[in-house]
Amino acid sequence: AALQALKRKKRYEKQLAQIDGTLSTIEFQREALENANTNTEVLKNMGFAAKAMKAAHDNMDIDKVDELMQDIAEQQELADEISTAISKPVGFGEEFDEDELMAELEELEQEELDKNLLEISGPETVPLPNVPSISIPSKPGFCQDSHSFVFFYCFTAKKKEEEEDDDMKELEAWA
Repeated sequence: AALQALKRKKRYEKQLAQIDGTLSTIEFQREALENANTNTEVLKNMGFAAKAMKAAHDNMDIDKVDELMQDIAEQQELADEISTAISKPVGFGEEFDEDELMAELEELEQEELDKNLLEISGPETVPLPNVPSISIPSKPGFCQDSHSFVFFYCFTAKKKEEEEDDDMKELEAWA
Protein backbone atom coordinates (compact mmCIF):
# COMPACT_ATOMS: atom_id res chain seq x y z
CA ALA A 1 0.00 0.00 0.00
CA ALA A 2 2.89 2.38 0.68
CA LEU A 3 4.22 1.75 -2.81
CA GLN A 4 0.80 2.54 -4.28
CA ALA A 5 0.61 5.79 -2.29
CA LEU A 6 4.08 6.79 -3.48
CA LYS A 7 3.08 6.13 -7.14
CA ARG A 8 -0.11 8.17 -6.68
CA LYS A 9 1.93 11.01 -5.14
CA LYS A 10 4.27 11.04 -8.15
CA ARG A 11 1.29 11.14 -10.57
CA TYR A 12 -0.24 14.06 -8.66
CA GLU A 13 3.06 15.94 -8.68
CA LYS A 14 3.30 15.41 -12.47
CA GLN A 15 -0.28 16.62 -12.97
CA LEU A 16 0.39 19.63 -10.73
CA ALA A 17 3.45 20.57 -12.80
CA GLN A 18 1.39 20.26 -16.04
CA ILE A 19 -1.46 22.37 -14.65
CA ASP A 20 1.03 24.99 -13.40
CA GLY A 21 2.62 25.14 -16.86
CA THR A 22 -0.80 25.47 -18.50
CA LEU A 23 -1.77 28.32 -16.14
CA SER A 24 1.48 30.13 -16.90
CA THR A 25 0.85 29.78 -20.64
CA ILE A 26 -2.71 31.09 -20.26
CA GLU A 27 -1.46 34.10 -18.22
CA PHE A 28 1.14 34.94 -20.89
CA GLN A 29 -1.53 34.71 -23.61
CA ARG A 30 -3.90 36.93 -21.61
CA GLU A 31 -1.17 39.58 -21.16
CA ALA A 32 -0.32 39.40 -24.88
CA LEU A 33 -3.99 39.91 -25.77
CA GLU A 34 -4.26 42.89 -23.41
CA ASN A 35 -1.15 44.46 -24.97
CA ALA A 36 -2.52 43.84 -28.47
CA ASN A 37 -5.85 45.46 -27.54
CA THR A 38 -4.06 48.44 -26.00
CA ASN A 39 -1.88 48.86 -29.10
CA THR A 40 -4.96 48.62 -31.33
CA GLU A 41 -6.77 51.32 -29.33
CA VAL A 42 -3.73 53.59 -29.34
CA LEU A 43 -3.27 53.17 -33.09
CA LYS A 44 -6.99 53.81 -33.69
CA ASN A 45 -6.87 57.01 -31.60
CA MET A 46 -3.73 58.17 -33.40
CA GLY A 47 -5.60 57.68 -36.69
CA PHE A 48 -8.52 59.76 -35.40
CA ALA A 49 -6.13 62.50 -34.29
CA ALA A 50 -4.38 62.51 -37.68
CA LYS A 51 -7.73 62.78 -39.50
CA ALA A 52 -8.86 65.60 -37.19
CA MET A 53 -5.63 67.53 -37.74
CA LYS A 54 -5.91 67.01 -41.51
CA ALA A 55 -9.50 68.26 -41.47
CA ALA A 56 -8.46 71.28 -39.41
CA HIS A 57 -5.64 72.09 -41.82
CA ASP A 58 -7.62 71.43 -45.02
CA ASN A 59 -8.87 74.99 -45.11
CA MET A 60 -5.45 76.37 -44.22
CA ASP A 61 -2.65 77.17 -46.59
CA ILE A 62 0.74 78.37 -45.37
CA ASP A 63 0.64 81.20 -47.92
CA LYS A 64 -2.78 82.26 -46.63
CA VAL A 65 -1.52 82.15 -43.04
CA ASP A 66 1.53 84.30 -43.94
CA GLU A 67 -0.71 86.75 -45.78
CA LEU A 68 -3.07 86.94 -42.80
CA MET A 69 -0.19 87.58 -40.39
CA GLN A 70 1.12 90.37 -42.65
CA ASP A 71 -2.34 91.94 -42.73
CA ILE A 72 -2.50 91.81 -38.94
CA ALA A 73 0.95 93.44 -38.65
CA GLU A 74 -0.04 96.19 -41.10
CA GLN A 75 -3.25 96.89 -39.20
CA GLN A 76 -1.32 97.06 -35.93
CA GLU A 77 1.13 99.56 -37.44
CA LEU A 78 -1.80 101.62 -38.74
CA ALA A 79 -3.42 101.57 -35.29
CA ASP A 80 -0.13 102.73 -33.72
CA GLU A 81 0.18 105.58 -36.22
CA ILE A 82 -3.41 106.66 -35.56
CA SER A 83 -2.82 106.53 -31.80
CA THR A 84 0.34 108.61 -32.14
CA ALA A 85 -1.43 111.17 -34.33
CA ILE A 86 -4.31 111.48 -31.88
CA SER A 87 -2.04 111.86 -28.86
CA LYS A 88 0.07 114.69 -30.33
CA PRO A 89 -0.73 118.01 -28.72
CA VAL A 90 -2.45 120.35 -31.08
CA GLY A 91 -0.51 123.61 -31.30
CA PHE A 92 -3.24 126.25 -31.38
CA GLY A 93 -0.45 128.85 -31.40
CA GLU A 94 1.37 127.35 -28.42
CA GLU A 95 4.31 125.77 -30.20
CA PHE A 96 7.61 126.62 -28.51
CA ASP A 97 11.14 125.87 -29.53
CA GLU A 98 12.54 123.41 -26.99
CA ASP A 99 16.09 124.81 -27.28
CA GLU A 100 14.90 128.36 -26.63
CA LEU A 101 12.97 127.21 -23.55
CA MET A 102 16.03 125.39 -22.17
CA ALA A 103 18.24 128.44 -22.75
CA GLU A 104 15.75 130.68 -20.94
CA LEU A 105 15.51 128.22 -18.03
CA GLU A 106 19.31 128.09 -17.69
CA GLU A 107 19.45 131.89 -17.74
CA LEU A 108 16.86 132.13 -14.95
CA GLU A 109 18.71 129.54 -12.87
CA GLN A 110 21.99 131.44 -13.31
CA GLU A 111 20.35 134.70 -12.23
CA GLU A 112 18.97 132.99 -9.10
CA LEU A 113 22.40 131.54 -8.32
CA ASP A 114 24.11 134.92 -8.77
CA LYS A 115 21.52 136.57 -6.52
CA ASN A 116 22.08 133.95 -3.79
CA LEU A 117 25.86 134.33 -3.99
CA LEU A 118 25.65 138.11 -3.61
CA GLU A 119 23.37 137.83 -0.56
CA ILE A 120 25.76 135.65 1.42
CA SER A 121 26.81 137.52 4.56
CA GLY A 122 30.13 137.54 6.35
CA PRO A 123 31.03 135.24 9.24
CA GLU A 124 29.97 137.79 11.88
CA THR A 125 26.31 136.99 11.26
CA VAL A 126 26.70 133.24 11.67
CA PRO A 127 25.41 132.26 15.12
CA LEU A 128 27.80 130.16 17.17
CA PRO A 129 26.67 127.40 19.53
CA ASN A 130 26.49 128.14 23.25
CA VAL A 131 29.50 127.08 25.31
CA PRO A 132 28.75 125.24 28.55
CA SER A 133 29.33 127.29 31.68
CA ILE A 134 30.27 124.22 33.77
CA SER A 135 33.84 124.01 34.97
CA ILE A 136 35.62 120.71 34.31
CA PRO A 137 38.14 119.64 36.97
CA SER A 138 41.77 119.85 35.98
CA LYS A 139 42.86 116.94 38.24
CA PRO A 140 41.45 113.43 37.88
CA GLY A 141 39.45 112.41 40.90
CA PHE A 142 38.75 116.00 42.00
CA CYS A 143 35.00 116.55 41.58
CA GLN A 144 33.16 119.19 43.53
CA ASP A 145 30.48 120.03 41.00
CA SER A 146 27.37 117.90 41.13
CA HIS A 147 26.32 118.67 37.55
CA SER A 148 25.28 115.35 35.99
CA PHE A 149 27.87 115.17 33.19
CA VAL A 150 30.81 116.25 35.34
CA PHE A 151 29.70 114.04 38.22
CA PHE A 152 29.41 111.04 35.91
CA TYR A 153 32.85 111.76 34.43
CA CYS A 154 34.43 112.01 37.89
CA PHE A 155 32.61 108.93 39.18
CA THR A 156 33.71 106.76 36.26
CA ALA A 157 37.28 108.10 36.45
CA LYS A 158 37.46 107.25 40.19
CA LYS A 159 35.94 103.81 39.61
CA LYS A 160 38.43 103.04 36.83
CA GLU A 161 41.34 104.19 39.00
CA GLU A 162 40.12 101.98 41.88
CA GLU A 163 39.85 98.97 39.56
CA GLU A 164 43.39 99.52 38.29
CA ASP A 165 44.66 99.77 41.89
CA ASP A 166 42.89 96.49 42.75
CA ASP A 167 44.44 94.80 39.71
CA MET A 168 47.92 96.02 40.69
CA LYS A 169 47.43 94.73 44.25
CA GLU A 170 46.42 91.30 42.92
CA LEU A 171 49.51 91.18 40.70
CA GLU A 172 51.78 92.17 43.58
CA ALA A 173 50.21 89.52 45.82
CA TRP A 174 50.65 86.89 43.12
CA ALA A 175 54.31 87.77 42.55
